[in-house]
Amino acid sequence: MMIKVGDRLPEAEFITMTADGTQRFTTGTVFAGRKVVLFAVPGAFTPTCSMNHLPGFVKEVDAIKARGVDTIACTSVNDVHVMNAWARSSGADGKILMLADGNGSFAKAVGLEFDLTANHMGHRSKRYSMIVEDGVVKALNVEDKPGVNVSGADTVLKQL
Repeated sequence: MMIKVGDRLPEAEFITMTADGTQRFTTGTVFAGRKVVLFAVPGAFTPTCSMNHLPGFVKEVDAIKARGVDTIACTSVNDVHVMNAWARSSGADGKILMLADGNGSFAKAVGLEFDLTANHMGHRSKRYSMIVEDGVVKALNVEDKPGVNVSGADTVLKQL
């Protein structure tokens, strides 16, 4: 069942890279007591994700945070090393918290996983964005067609 506005995020674990190496974060440590913009991409370094989705959030970091957002985070069903390399190569390093959901457990828990095994791409996360306050979903924007149509930084800015 897909998560919806008003739902509390389920408990899940992410891995992120820090100056001290890899670190495990739970949904509680990322979202509790904070206002967070989370966006998800099907895959780091993929064309739409790299050229359209992530760059919009990197560009609008200051404008989003000026509206009371504590953290902007990106999640993908990729490992922590891929997410770290993508952050460094895209200009997101230090601006966007990259949350590796390597096994897709968060994507599955929020009901936003999809199966691309027919294309040899495994199980991935759907493309979406959400605004989360103290662990509760306040806005949810799930793409229903290819591209960044409703889940980009411009949409989130209008919702804040």
